[in-house]
Amino acid sequence: MAQEGLQALLNGQDPLAAIFNKYVRKVADINRVLPTLHNLKVLGDKGSGIRNRGTVQDFIKLRDDCLASGALFEDPEFPCTDTSIFFSRRPPRSFEWLRPTEITSDPRLFVEGYSRFDIQQGELGDCWLLAAVANLTLHNSLFCQVVPHDQSFTDQYAGIFHFRFWQYGRWVDVVVDDRLPTYNGQLVFLRSSQQNEFWSALLEKAYAKLHGSYEALKGGTTCEAMEDFTGGVTEWHDLQNPDPNLYKILLKAFERSSLMGASIEPDPSVLEARTPEGLVKGHAYSITRVKYVDITTPTMSGKIPLIRLRNPWGNEAEWNGAWSDKSAEWRFIPQNEKEEIGLTFDDDGEFWMSYRDFTKYFSRLEICNLNPDSLTEDEIGDGKKWEMSVFEGEWVRGITAGGCRNFIETFWHNPQYIITLEDPDEDDDESMCTVIVALMQKNRRSQRKMGAECLTIGFALYKLDNPENQPKPLPLDFFKYNASVARSKSFINLREVSERFKLPPGTYCIVPSTFDANEEGEFLLRVFSEHMNNMEENDEEVGLGEIDTRVKDDPELKNEEDEESNNKIKEFFKKLAGEDMEVDWMELKQLLDFAMKDEPQFEGFSKETCRSMVAMMDVDRSGKLGLEEFKILWMDVRNWRSVFKLYDKERTGSLSAFELRQVLNSAGYRLNNHILNILMHRYGTKEGRISFDDFIACAVRLRSMIDMFKERDPDNTNTAAFTLEEWVEKTVYS
Repeated sequence: MAQEGLQALLNGQDPLAAIFNKYVRKVADINRVLPTLHNLKVLGDKGSGIRNRGTVQDFIKLRDDCLASGALFEDPEFPCTDTSIFFSRRPPRSFEWLRPTEITSDPRLFVEGYSRFDIQQGELGDCWLLAAVANLTLHNSLFCQVVPHDQSFTDQYAGIFHFRFWQYGRWVDVVVDDRLPTYNGQLVFLRSSQQNEFWSALLEKAYAKLHGSYEALKGGTTCEAMEDFTGGVTEWHDLQNPDPNLYKILLKAFERSSLMGASIEPDPSVLEARTPEGLVKGHAYSITRVKYVDITTPTMSGKIPLIRLRNPWGNEAEWNGAWSDKSAEWRFIPQNEKEEIGLTFDDDGEFWMSYRDFTKYFSRLEICNLNPDSLTEDEIGDGKKWEMSVFEGEWVRGITAGGCRNFIETFWHNPQYIITLEDPDEDDDESMCTVIVALMQKNRRSQRKMGAECLTIGFALYKLDNPENQPKPLPLDFFKYNASVARSKSFINLREVSERFKLPPGTYCIVPSTFDANEEGEFLLRVFSEHMNNMEENDEEVGLGEIDTRVKDDPELKNEEDEESNNKIKEFFKKLAGEDMEVDWMELKQLLDFAMKDEPQFEGFSKETCRSMVAMMDVDRSGKLGLEEFKILWMDVRNWRSVFKLYDKERTGSLSAFELRQVLNSAGYRLNNHILNILMHRYGTKEGRISFDDFIACAVRLRSMIDMFKERDPDNTNTAAFTLEEWVEKTVYS
């Protein structure tokens, strides 16, 4: 640090500023490589939030316990049984789980470091994972983040290792023991080219544990694994119909240290069929270099676009066409250029080919764009970082699971997100903004053994000409009369759907959805752009509003009882109340059921609803209501009943949950999707309906919670303070 300050002084700069900036960069680098505790979870935290559920496996504590006891770690959460390998069938033969110390006399986590040549595919059909692992080895900080270097077979060895994976916005620490499936003493699945190197086999085991079994890793896309190793956003390109600027996209991606992979459409009748050119169909290749290479021939000189790829088998199965190993074309490349690109002709599965042949023989390209915090400044070099915005959300039956635009009446119920693009790309002649939108559904692979498959998902973008004058959220009529300006090419049942767009500066609304309405799931929406993008949820602010004028003004809907009816209710109250002139929740139930005995499809209020009503009005916490408190409650119940009838036109005694926002708006509540979703989880049915009793319970609870908050926020600051005792007292009783 002192050297930085001295150099700055010699250059006429502020030495303290130079030291401080260097320090800030170092701290930033450390934070990128070692995620903060706020973002780091451990396996066992299985909810979509950050609260731990179940036993937390702490690597350091477990290792220390094993070292103290002298026992090697055995993972109870991923046992050495057949179910950890296959979930749908029995293994084809008997596997033996062995520790590396039982396989070789000198096991190492790394032998002479790590590289893409350490990876050899086993019997599992997870070449998509292996291609991503090969890419991972090209970036030191990314690799160290996934494979922590605080573990080995020599220093503090206890049979326990840990690895980190990005899962839906957070980093997860996965602990495993080092027992690996073998047959005849040889590893069955992923292995290293060095027999005594085990980082890749243990990494695969940790990834299998994350998803429930080794079999859960069978079949996937390189994009998925690349995202789990980096937290980046992936996109894929159809190479049979490539973007005119695709090579420029590839060059920019390589400059940004993006992870890339490619594959060929599989032959449905032949597993991993080989083409005459030496390529393997249905196989995932990693792209390890993209470069314009200087070429000089007897007739011309210039630059040729080349791409270097690697087959994760790591053997002689390589491309045999132009620019392959030892092909004639290499004689036209200057020696210094060959040295700069590290040209070798080994049978290591790595080869070069021209961009033209790449687009001719490969079918699909996958690019994982790293998020801004993935690399250190030294690794980024002259490359440019993406800007990123991210939101989590969910589709809930009857509330926010509106389906695609085919279901126009419910489409507007889907979550909505506003993004503002202000500055066009620096090198764009048309003043356009590059945007990558990625929609990821959460937790589907790990639920495969329970029969859960990926939902069919997609998204659409709408241009907003006057965003400040648009309602929140955008209503049904907006989508009826406005077409999308961009959208995902199709709705597809993959973990993630992403698209790259060129859009003029402006404000846009992104609507993520499932294809069919009422399909439930959680999602992560991320937006990458060249310049800062301002993104926010397009939803209402939570609070109280006015009761629907139709309830206030329409005598029929208000359903005012005549004086005789009111007197009967008062007399019944006095009869139930007794000498103290107060009713508890059981007496209140009798009273309200009597008052509403003529309502169709009504079988009486539940005890939970009646208890909540008492708590809402019971200021002195006596557990009872007096006559005046009951009168106020009765007025509220009548208003809520009138609101309910506005929407229950068929008099079925229940409402579609898609109407819950409008119903509660009419009752004077302004709520956003997050609250509507949890209300549906709490009060709705699996068919997506809300009964009258549940609606009243919902309205009562909302009134209680909002009144409780407003009491502590007299200045409308939107914040309130409670002691733990006060919070427990108020929430438990409400």
